[in-house]
Amino acid sequence: MAKYDKADLERRMAGAVEALKHDLSGLRTGRANTALLDPITVEVYGSHMPLTSVATVSAPEPRMLSVQVWDKSNVGPVDKAIRSAGLGLNPIVDGQNVRLPIPDLTEERRKELAKLAGQYAEKARVAARNVRRDGMDNLKTDEKKSEISEDERKRAETEVQKLTDATIADIDAAAAAKEKEILGK
Repeated sequence: MAKYDKADLERRMAGAVEALKHDLSGLRTGRANTALLDPITVEVYGSHMPLTSVATVSAPEPRMLSVQVWDKSNVGPVDKAIRSAGLGLNPIVDGQNVRLPIPDLTEERRKELAKLAGQYAEKARVAARNVRRDGMDNLKTDEKKSEISEDERKRAETEVQKLTDATIADIDAAAAAKEKEILGK
């Protein structure tokens, strides 16, 4: 079964970069970003649902998020979910609308967020290296089965390494850009 598949490796490495970008989008910078509320789940109708399933989230101002709750009975649970999410936000309930002013980040909090961005990037690098390892293992298996020659294996290993290097460069660039945005430099 273990057969080298370059397209699969490329897809999986691109997936690692996409996952990192998604994780980074949830990190709070000084500006309002609707992705900030993506991880929040609300307990309504006897189950946990994503916030986006019970309300519309928008950013009407650079430092304000607005959550328009569709069902009046869900305003309380939405308020509670946002408060307990650990994002440092204080919801202001206004009828069926919940306003979230985005406070300025303290220097300490900025450093914590930058560190978290670094951890996300390391997780993505590990994922990319795991994909590389799988590719290398598959190449060795294919060579042992005499499906490819030693020269073909070496050529393909060079391709895999180049793909890995490019992916890690993308990961580093995304993380550096986010850290710069967080630290406001």
